[in-house]
Amino acid sequence: MKAAQITGFGAPDVLQINDVDRPTPGAGEVLVSVEASSVNGLDTIVRAGGLRLVTGHRFPIGVGLDFAGVVAATGADVPQYQVGDRVWGTVHPLKRHTLGGAAEYVVVPADRIGPAPAGVSPVEAASLVVAGTTALLALRDTLHLTSGERLLVRGAAGGVGTAAVQLAHAMGGHVTALSRGRHAGALRELGADEVFDYGATTPEQLAPFDVILDTVGSQLNSYRRRLSPEGRMATIALSASSMAAIAASSVHGGRRIRTLSANPDSALLLELADYVTSGGLRPVIDSVYPLADIASAHQAFARGGVVGKQVIAVSGE
Repeated sequence: MKAAQITGFGAPDVLQINDVDRPTPGAGEVLVSVEASSVNGLDTIVRAGGLRLVTGHRFPIGVGLDFAGVVAATGADVPQYQVGDRVWGTVHPLKRHTLGGAAEYVVVPADRIGPAPAGVSPVEAASLVVAGTTALLALRDTLHLTSGERLLVRGAAGGVGTAAVQLAHAMGGHVTALSRGRHAGALRELGADEVFDYGATTPEQLAPFDVILDTVGSQLNSYRRRLSPEGRMATIALSASSMAAIAASSVHGGRRIRTLSANPDSALLLELADYVTSGGLRPVIDSVYPLADIASAHQAFARGGVVGKQVIAVSGE
């Protein structure tokens, strides 16, 4: 079988498509025939060596945090899934030596997958797994967004951003999106009440917000000052500068900047599927690449300026 793998830390050209043995599920595990995966920020950080203290230097490392596909086999003690079931899910973010979601087959614990939502293709489903669960956890569990509150989404045109705009709209929030100006029309269609061009708008020009979800990681202290007295802020962008701002906010009292990372389980995937089937969340895909061209997908992710996700069509869809 074919699998995308990281052969050394560096630019996208360290990604290779290799022939590897098809894995076998153990007890409590499921073998999935992968039809699609997507590019996520964590994939690019791991590839570049930003988490080498965690991943170590043992190569190859699997690529692809998420996937959508079909159950090909089950191990013992997995009564909830049958061969042929359509599923979506994730591999463990930091335990994917040899194989990740960008492979023809992947073995995962049964509690890391869920039934894929009806009415969407595997490519569409893959675009929503990490983006959707991250946005849902951020808005509901970390920021506790309630109906009528004013929310700012920074980096609103990205994968998590487009999911957050839709989910916040479904939750009854008043959504302000910050992105490139040319994306304003697309973001309003997704549910944004207001859209500002980040290149022409300073934090000081924005009205106060009850909630801020940041996907960018820069100027966190400047945006933190735009919070109302009881406001909440979270970022999913981890870097040296963002970690310094997070630490400083915890020292200096209220309006602390929180951080989170998605590690979804079956229950969360079921909730996300409900949003998809009810129309509260739809896929936003910038481009689709074949598995053999995964390096180009990583390059496109690094360039930015897109709306939605870069998706990898593993099965040739």
